[in-house]
Amino acid sequence: MVEIPSEAEVLAQLPAARERERVAAETEPRAASARYDRRSGRIVIELTSGCMFAFPAEYGQGLRGASAEQLSSVEVVSGGSLLIWDELDAALSVPGLLAGEFGTRSWMRELGRAGGKIRSEAKARASRENGKKGGRPRKVRPEPAPLAKETVDAEKKRRVA
Repeated sequence: MVEIPSEAEVLAQLPAARERERVAAETEPRAASARYDRRSGRIVIELTSGCMFAFPAEYGQGLRGASAEQLSSVEVVSGGSLLIWDELDAALSVPGLLAGEFGTRSWMRELGRAGGKIRSEAKARASRENGKKGGRPRKVRPEPAPLAKETVDAEKKRRVA
């Protein structure tokens, strides 16, 4: 059973929590604003540092298939550390996005699988060229490095003894 802290315990923890938030605000990337760019289909984030970051809306967990109007309703909350879309019930961490994390681990695996299924003329051409060469080369296991003479001699002495 989870114990609910008293009001006094919560108030006692506030200074430490505020200090953690202050440190995070100084060290973690934070969003000053965010918007959906209809022309490119990307979510564009302007950071408090003045840098900008954009990613395809389809990459964000909970954003795939959303309308332009729904995507445009993005809000920056939690001191710039979170983007939310209330209507879509979606939220993405700004530090996570900048680290290339567009959702949960299972979502990221799904994105990776989808990326591997993309067909292009360049992939088809590379596949044909590899096929002409006999296909994908087999993995070659490296030979173990030869032992130094001193090591071999010591091993022989140990076996005799």
